[in-house]
Amino acid sequence: MILGAMVAVPVVVLMLLRANAALVFLSLCLGAVLVQFVAPHTQSFSDLFSAHNLSNAHPASNTINLILLLVPVVLTTFFMIGTVRGRTKLLLNALPAAGVGLLGALLLVPLLPAGLQYNIVNSSLWAEVQRAQDVIVGSSALVCLLVLWMQRPKTGGSKHGKKHKV
Repeated sequence: MILGAMVAVPVVVLMLLRANAALVFLSLCLGAVLVQFVAPHTQSFSDLFSAHNLSNAHPASNTINLILLLVPVVLTTFFMIGTVRGRTKLLLNALPAAGVGLLGALLLVPLLPAGLQYNIVNSSLWAEVQRAQDVIVGSSALVCLLVLWMQRPKTGGSKHGKKHKV
């Protein structure tokens, strides 16, 4: 049930806000890169100011990872509110929104507190998601790229872009 909510909530939010889900997906990918490359350095920086240095992973590291993962997503969603116009584009936006939900779940679950993580990881649904993660990531990325490519500005037919000869 928790896993289902983790997938469904982003889809519902992105559709209701009419936010460009392909850009939110790319922001989620950016967040994953930040977690991988920036988080270890922010943790060592915060250790300088802590009263006692723990050599194992501490709860603050997961909090930092969650922040680094989700801040680009939240900011992009906020800045993209209302950018999807028209019924067809909104329906097409559902595909990358599903990718955001699925990839978000794959990236979030390992960062959750141990008890919650245990409940999700031991479900049969999580095992299915894990088996399909390559397909989820690859197809979501491809769908997002296709949606972005379809959104490129049209050229040639605009009156505003042409100069009149005198």
